[in-house]
Amino acid sequence: MRIAMITTHPPSKGSLNEYGFHLVRNLLLKPESVSELVLLTDELPEGQSYSIGQEPGPVPVRVQTCWKFGAWNNALRIRKAVREINPDIVFFNIQFASFGDKKIPGALGLLTPWLVRKSGFKTVVLLHNIMETVNLKSAGFGGNPLIESIIRLSGNVITRFLLTANRVAVTIPKYVEILESTYGAKNVILAPHGSFDEPTNTQPNTMPGGVPNIMTFGKFGTYKKVEILLEAFESLLPDHPGAKLVIAGTDSPNMKGYLDGVKAQYAHVPNVHFTGYVSEEDLPLIFGAAWVVVFPYTSTTGSSGVLHQAGGYGKAVVLPNLGDLAELVLEEGYDGEFFEPTDAASLADAIRRVIDFPERQLEIGSRNFMASNGLPISDVVDWYLIHFDELLKGR
Repeated sequence: MRIAMITTHPPSKGSLNEYGFHLVRNLLLKPESVSELVLLTDELPEGQSYSIGQEPGPVPVRVQTCWKFGAWNNALRIRKAVREINPDIVFFNIQFASFGDKKIPGALGLLTPWLVRKSGFKTVVLLHNIMETVNLKSAGFGGNPLIESIIRLSGNVITRFLLTANRVAVTIPKYVEILESTYGAKNVILAPHGSFDEPTNTQPNTMPGGVPNIMTFGKFGTYKKVEILLEAFESLLPDHPGAKLVIAGTDSPNMKGYLDGVKAQYAHVPNVHFTGYVSEEDLPLIFGAAWVVVFPYTSTTGSSGVLHQAGGYGKAVVLPNLGDLAELVLEEGYDGEFFEPTDAASLADAIRRVIDFPERQLEIGSRNFMASNGLPISDVVDWYLIHFDELLKGR
């Protein structure tokens, strides 16, 4: 089958670019099912370019940049590109903020699956979050109760448009229940998130030694806040004066300049390293050196790719006691120490329970590695291809 896939992909720094990278990498290894893959990606800053497809592989692939984050006309541009390609399947790897950080452009972009379906194409949407579980204030979209109500109503309408796709895949069982009970959806399927690495019997370096290395990774500023982590880290320094805190990643698109402000505010805290954007090839170094990976989240917006990455590297994790993450940990066999999301002392205690107790660090890291090895993303891609094939056969 010929597949057109709407996704971000490195070197784009857009949301879900890492997940898009691994989906694409594995689709390109399926020549028995895929005859061609066309990526409909976002425009890059001047001087950057996509390198996918420059070397021949089992599946032909080409990249077409046809949308821009924050643009008002993304849906029309993507539909035009799809019509020109005329694929068998159109696959969307998206979440609610994929197409813009402003309300109207972001909402208009989410009409794309409906517009493409109306044009006669088979559409499958992998939706990484749903509006009903998003904390709008912490995600950067809430201002006052009236605005929040308007956004919730708009989110309800947009969700109904998204549900016009042939299939809508979500990665958390609760999302299936909400979409079926609230919207009466009959086309929602539970999709496994999958781990990014192939199963291996060789466990990575769960305990790298040296001084404690505490790491966090992501796009920060909305519901991912590092102030609480910096305060917790500062309280740990009297007992661990050589400890290191690594804040790996960039600002959220909704919070430009956030990390620069944090650097200035906490300049007095020693041993803190801000890495900036981390490329795919540098992830093993960043994760490999960590004793523990911390998730300083005030809310969640879906399944956590970073948790699966941490598991792949056999790392202990410290997690907020929040519904989606706690549910994912239990259902997929991960382990971690939990803290109260807004309590720096609780976070410091959770980190201590890892870095002060090597046996616990090893236990969590080993369990997370086993969970990550349970379902590689290559199997998840096979699962999607089965659904694509069923759609094409009219089932």
